[in-house]
Amino acid sequence: MYVVVAGETVLPVGGTARRPADLAGAVLELEAERPRWVWADTREAYPPLLRRGVRAARCHDLALTEGLLLAYEGRYGEPRSARAAHARLHGLPVQDDQPSVPDTLFAPEPLGAEAVAEVLADQLRRIAGLPEPGRFMLLVAAESAGALVAAEMSHDGMPWRRDVHDELLTELLGPRPVHGMRPARLQALADEVSAAFGHPVNPDSVQQLVKAFRTAGVALKTTRSWELKQIDHPAVAPLLAYKELARLFSFHGWIWADQWVRDGRFRPEYVVGGVVSGRWATNGGGALQIPKVMRRVVVADDGWVLVVADAAQLEPRVLAAMAGDVGLARAAGEIDLYSALAKSFGGERDKAKIAMLSAMYGGTSGDAPKLLAVMRQRFPQAYQFVEDAAKAGEEGRLVRSWLGRTSPPPSARWKELVSGPEGARAARDRGRFTRNFVVQGTAAEWALALLAVLRGLLPEPARLVFFQHDEVMVHCPLRQAEEVIAAVASAATEASRLLFGRTPVRFPMEAVAVTSYADAK
Repeated sequence: MYVVVAGETVLPVGGTARRPADLAGAVLELEAERPRWVWADTREAYPPLLRRGVRAARCHDLALTEGLLLAYEGRYGEPRSARAAHARLHGLPVQDDQPSVPDTLFAPEPLGAEAVAEVLADQLRRIAGLPEPGRFMLLVAAESAGALVAAEMSHDGMPWRRDVHDELLTELLGPRPVHGMRPARLQALADEVSAAFGHPVNPDSVQQLVKAFRTAGVALKTTRSWELKQIDHPAVAPLLAYKELARLFSFHGWIWADQWVRDGRFRPEYVVGGVVSGRWATNGGGALQIPKVMRRVVVADDGWVLVVADAAQLEPRVLAAMAGDVGLARAAGEIDLYSALAKSFGGERDKAKIAMLSAMYGGTSGDAPKLLAVMRQRFPQAYQFVEDAAKAGEEGRLVRSWLGRTSPPPSARWKELVSGPEGARAARDRGRFTRNFVVQGTAAEWALALLAVLRGLLPEPARLVFFQHDEVMVHCPLRQAEEVIAAVASAATEASRLLFGRTPVRFPMEAVAVTSYADAK
């Protein structure tokens, strides 16, 4: 049963709209029937319900679904909001998607329940007309479930000890500085850089650094760490140390914590499908780029633990399942796929890993071409699967993930390049992108299915508090640790079944219960 929630109105599709005195109470009452809630955008509709203690089991996010459909139809990048979809339905001018600005003088009137139901009906009609509607509906359900999880993780937050954070920053940088000043350790390193050059140089200024190195007889194109490491100069060591600590100070320092950590919880804003392949991004907070040194700040509450799990070698396993390659599927039945591949190659694990990654990502340097030849011979179906995706990209065609997420079309600039002297290179670059897209996009779908299933298996009061590509973290009472670890394993098995049916490929999730995130690796 689909039930529309728009503004203060509840409309069971096929039923009668009503405006209950207590919207949250009405949603909670209907939740017992396990409806699929329909709203214009989960980011706007769900947080108010969460603040009232109401959690939805399932939903259909119109904005996310419209984005998936537009891409499938070759219209990637067109406005995807429910308002835009409704305007297209009625031949009205379509405005660009606008960031959500609720409760402001200029915020548009929310779309009414009848209009939301209209957009839903149109989306379901378009999905029914696709070659494989069942797969695409699974993608829509997984993407929408991801939106629920993202909102809940922002609401619940990841445990974050401000006292431990402050101790760590003080240990690495020195005491918290006055606003606008460098911490003591950074200033000391900046002084070392200047001393190495024999005159003041601002280590935050690329122009000053390039000029200083040039004066010292060293030509640099950039000041990136990989390039600096190739240089023999006394300024390099303090400069590399400065860059590492300056990044920590900027992206996870005291000011960052003031903004993103509240009530002992880190509360970022996740963006579902923020990357074209379907991977998530964040709108501030940098949750998907937590440095390893910061993991010791993520500490479970007293009497609770963090169950941390990640999928072992997810993307190669996804390729084995998609391609139906018997040999690769057999290797993917092992816990360590690369070691199993090495046995097939009759070689070393590292070389097997290079061959697999080269096949998926189009690597051509070093031993990659020789290893790819072995890959082509031993696992022809897997090799051909990604080769076909690469060829489609080189020819300017679209490719799709297993469930139907569609790659962006080539840009006008690409079309210019591909018809000119740089055409071969431009074609190869896009081929590498599409080769990767089909695998990474499907891996993202598997992870979304895992999230959706795991969310439903968790016992109260356990909560999902972190998700990153192929890694999940659950915060739960110590007494529930074994139950949650079992739930993770079950969710991985079910996600594999949902996407690939009966497959010999294993998708192991290695889960551990720890007090601190730092102890999980």
